[in-house]
Amino acid sequence: MYSSFSISKSECKTCNNQVLKTLGTLQGVFGAEMDRIEGKIIVSHTDEVSREKIAEVLLTLGFPEMNIEEDVESDGPSVWGCAL
Repeated sequence: MYSSFSISKSECKTCNNQVLKTLGTLQGVFGAEMDRIEGKIIVSHTDEVSREKIAEVLLTLGFPEMNIEEDVESDGPSVWGCAL
């Protein structure tokens, strides 16, 4: 199954890679893609991991799921920032 998450846009490739790496460590996740331009993450997973658990992990990484009705065009950079 696929789960799609609307997130704030991030220009930091190091942060983006860390998010994808962390998602890949979850039991049941076997792929994830991040579209930095559109502000979306698409996770391919089994029912071993719930959509809510993935959203929780994204929140702890500084990428809270945005309300779909929000205007994505006016979205600022990620609240995480870059650790480098």
